[in-house]
Amino acid sequence: MAARHLRTRKFSSPAGIAATAAVGVVLAVGGTVGAVQLTSAEPPAEPVAVEVVPSTPAPTSASPSPSASASPSLSPSPKATPSPTSSRTQAASRGKTRTAPKPTATKKTTAPKVVDSGSCGASFYDEGQMTANGETFNPNALTAAHKTLPFDTRVRVTNPANGKSVVVRINDRGPYIDGRCIDLSRAAFAAIASTDLGEVDVRYEVLG
Repeated sequence: MAARHLRTRKFSSPAGIAATAAVGVVLAVGGTVGAVQLTSAEPPAEPVAVEVVPSTPAPTSASPSPSASASPSLSPSPKATPSPTSSRTQAASRGKTRTAPKPTATKKTTAPKVVDSGSCGASFYDEGQMTANGETFNPNALTAAHKTLPFDTRVRVTNPANGKSVVVRINDRGPYIDGRCIDLSRAAFAAIASTDLGEVDVRYEVLG
């Protein structure tokens, strides 16, 4: 067998270098196209069945959570209206510290002192006249006539039959009838007895 001799050509010119590069690109592209064709010639893969399981939704609560419910709106509190300032100035005397009034001592009413007493008959009179001390006699005033007691002396006259009594002021003289020691005005006599009697036995007390 004859031996083959490979000869290698050397291209030293630019045109030869370009031609050699073009041949390499063609060979590379052809190999890629062939590989693609071989790959496309393979039988297609069978489809795989995928079972879709529907997801069960989580149960929702019928009633909304307390946090989800809207909180009741609070009504705004009314603003306090400032009180009008008084334009009047307080008197200096009212600005001082007030002290409680001191309790006043209650005067005790003492019963009048009896300086003399006795019993006798008493009558009454009502004629309009001048009294012994110069007053005009008033039958409606609580006055009386006595023989010796000083004017303006106060005498308490009591009717023992009914316990009624009256205090009279001496402003006249009399009576001048035996058995009687005091003559009362009509009003004074009516306070202890009926005027129809005309005369009653009384007890008298001279008050000091």
